[in-house]
Amino acid sequence: MFWSKQHKQAYSVLEFGVLSSAPITLITGEIGAGKTTLVQALLADIHENVTIGLVSNAQGGRGELLQWILNALSVEFEASASYVLLFQTLQDFLLAEYAAGKRVVLIFDEAQNLSLEGLEELRMLTNINSNKDVLIQLILVGQPELRDMVRDPRMQQLAQRVAASFHIDTLNAEAVALYIDHRMQMAGGSGKKFTPEACKRIHDATGGVPRLVNQLCEFALLYAWSSESGIVDEQIVKQVLDDGVFFGERQPSDENLVMFQRNGSTDE
Repeated sequence: MFWSKQHKQAYSVLEFGVLSSAPITLITGEIGAGKTTLVQALLADIHENVTIGLVSNAQGGRGELLQWILNALSVEFEASASYVLLFQTLQDFLLAEYAAGKRVVLIFDEAQNLSLEGLEELRMLTNINSNKDVLIQLILVGQPELRDMVRDPRMQQLAQRVAASFHIDTLNAEAVALYIDHRMQMAGGSGKKFTPEACKRIHDATGGVPRLVNQLCEFALLYAWSSESGIVDEQIVKQVLDDGVFFGERQPSDENLVMFQRNGSTDE
């Protein structure tokens, strides 16, 4: 995995959240910014005394969220069980893990898909404790609108439980060039097949979103191969964009351009 400065900071926040028993940790970023990859890295590095539950794209009303959680933690339950019984089942599991010296961390990926009511239901779970020790920690991972949801005045109690948070911004031009070199080296190349001008054009076209950078680079390499060129220069990238085969090109409005320029000046 390519670790930009921001990805390293985001991972440090994730680790801090787990190790410090933070009730809620919040990680946000654009689609394709590498959020899920960070979560996977955390899962690989997590300590054995931590029980992890991963919930992706959870939706539903009262009670259904508890079913998602119990499934993620591999806890058996009756599908027809009442909300009270489901809650009791979860609480009994948390107490058993606590007695065994384990902490439970629940990760919600794509948490922006939750309703405000769902977020409030999660917040209520952080009230479960034993001798003031936290029995369950929440890591909420999602797109930028998740931050807006947490900042909603109706979510004040939830926001107060957020003890660690980080927003993963897009890669700046320098980081995109380093990222492309890294990807080429991982693929067995020298890492220098893209000219600086090509890297700059790729950054401008993708807004520095890693997933979009990957897609545009693949098209550019294909064009370079078909033209028997060993180097991807700016002209090749321009040809890909002009042909319309890459659908992820960013077209910022005047308002977004100001924000883009500000974000682009941020060190990675």
